[in-house]
Amino acid sequence: DGVEYWEGVDITNEEFYAWLGAGASVSTSAPSPGEFAVTYETVTAVGATEILSVHLGSNISGTVNAARIAAEAMSVPVEIVDTGTASFPVACCVWAAAETRARGGSRDACAAAAKAVAAVVGNVFVAGVLELADRGGRLGAGATEGEGVPVLVLAGGRIDVAARVHDLDGAIDRMVEEASRGAAGRAQLVGVGDAAAPGAASTLAERLSGLPTTVELIRYEVGPSIGAHTGPGTVGAVFFPAEYAMRA
Repeated sequence: DGVEYWEGVDITNEEFYAWLGAGASVSTSAPSPGEFAVTYETVTAVGATEILSVHLGSNISGTVNAARIAAEAMSVPVEIVDTGTASFPVACCVWAAAETRARGGSRDACAAAAKAVAAVVGNVFVAGVLELADRGGRLGAGATEGEGVPVLVLAGGRIDVAARVHDLDGAIDRMVEEASRGAAGRAQLVGVGDAAAPGAASTLAERLSGLPTTVELIRYEVGPSIGAHTGPGTVGAVFFPAEYAMRA
């Protein structure tokens, strides 16, 4: 409604979804180059000698471009990773980079880990308010047509329909199938997130935890910057091969 908020700073997820559900008008904006510069300068001031900056895709947002502009003016080297994806898949790229760093990996090795995960990370979800996804212009053709609940995937900056099911229970069944198919028998790291839909997320997490391929599962909340485009009631899973987070 015309007031600017910083996600995770001066607005909570609970507040955001309550306002959105009450009909608030919401839009999102990428950080400016100046905001990136402040962040980079903050970490260099406490001793960082190089920076790995991992972000949602340039096919989705102007964030990467803003980061690159800021990086050009820094006194330390800054490497930007354009993941080509959004939401928790970006966190998975950071996850792999952090694991690599924890085992002594260089910045180049950490960047390579993030990029490798970006190329293979899978996702599947149900949007709580399909009209919000459609309004953003990234919903594939035919997604709003037909009956039932569309099970969605984000790929290449576009949201496409993976399947249509009768209800949420059927959607959970299909999401488990997609995650299992994505594992292809390999060990997986999994994230299960929701936007004000903890019950469905708990059921999905329990089902995915029971897969023999799941070696670690993280629960997370979908924040306002993504929830603004999917709505309350969104629930989904993100997954990638565990080997990508185990390389030095």
